[in-house]
Amino acid sequence: QVQLVESGGGLVQVGGSLRLSCAASGRTVNTLTMGWFRQAPGREREFVVAISRYGGSSDSADSVKGRFTISRVNAKNTVYLQMNSLKPEDTAVYYCAASPAPTTRTSRYEYSYWGQGTQVTVSS
Repeated sequence: QVQLVESGGGLVQVGGSLRLSCAASGRTVNTLTMGWFRQAPGREREFVVAISRYGGSSDSADSVKGRFTISRVNAKNTVYLQMNSLKPEDTAVYYCAASPAPTTRTSRYEYSYWGQGTQVTVSS
């Protein structure tokens, strides 16, 4: 069983930055494909970024390319989402997720473990 706990959300102004953290337990993060998803009110949960197990590759949604970066610190068993140049449309609850798949996945249905989510609000 894998437990994921997100932190780092909050209120930020347009153009600002935030770094979200996802602390994992039960399994080391470098043996899992890790992803971040987000869900805005009234909308489906959508893929943001992912990194494959052992860090071989990463993938990101077109809407965040060049602004958001996923990284992993194995010694801390933690995955990070660095978000820069934030926009109002980035406002959502952000979820960390883990998949046993060997490569990045963009579908939420391929992720077996989820955190509780952390709110990110970008104000204009």
